[in-house]
Amino acid sequence: MSEPLRIERDGDVAVVVLDNPPLNLFDAATFDAMERVAQELVLLTDPEDPQRARAVLVEARGKVVSGGVDVTYFRDIAEGPDPARRGGALWARLLEVANTFEDLPVPTVFAAHGLCLTAAFELALSCDILLAAEKASFGLVEIVVGLTPSMGGPQRLAERAGPARAKELIFTGERYPAAVLERWNVVNRVLPDEGFAEAARAYAHRVAAGPTVAHAATKQLASIAVRQGARAADARVPEISGPLFATDDLRGAVASFLTDGPGKATYTGR
Repeated sequence: MSEPLRIERDGDVAVVVLDNPPLNLFDAATFDAMERVAQELVLLTDPEDPQRARAVLVEARGKVVSGGVDVTYFRDIAEGPDPARRGGALWARLLEVANTFEDLPVPTVFAAHGLCLTAAFELALSCDILLAAEKASFGLVEIVVGLTPSMGGPQRLAERAGPARAKELIFTGERYPAAVLERWNVVNRVLPDEGFAEAARAYAHRVAAGPTVAHAATKQLASIAVRQGARAADARVPEISGPLFATDDLRGAVASFLTDGPGKATYTGR
């Protein structure tokens, strides 16, 4: 049997595939695979590797992205010895995965083609770009088992949509259509159902073809601005953006601009 979460390579894009039929539930094996995948992505996107992946796309197989977490996993923690310690250890593991995805030095894209609940939604919130098909819907429904989302969902929703919207979504446990979350700035783009998978791949390849080192700088500055303020990001610009002038990508793009006009440059991520 294949891993419930695995990486497939599509040119410059590392494609993370969630494939745990029938509902792509997150169980012990999926959480273990998620940790392995996160560490593998660190190696695959290493700036020193000339064959590095220059974008990451997360997609799922089947009718839904995920029906959530296998609740027997929570039961075993709650009914076992020292549940508070074991529960805290679980969240520490999963937050490390979320942080690893968030800190990857390349653009990360999550493609949601259908229902996307709990852990899968929280993983989506750790990615840079969230693309959704028209029929997709999302929910953090942990209230049904007396939990709050703890893989970064509340705080990352608050970053995207504001704290009031984050609390509304989690307090109600409702499922929200893609169009609503696009208005809330949680979903970046809603795309037609027909051809969605192909469109998501094309988007990932588009960002992979861009100036990879500059994209990494953009990610750093945006993260600093959100969490520490715009002036804190300003203070870091010289050290983060200054080195871009020493890259092959910038020198080549400037030469292309002056010779051929804008938009003709190609990049190698160096």
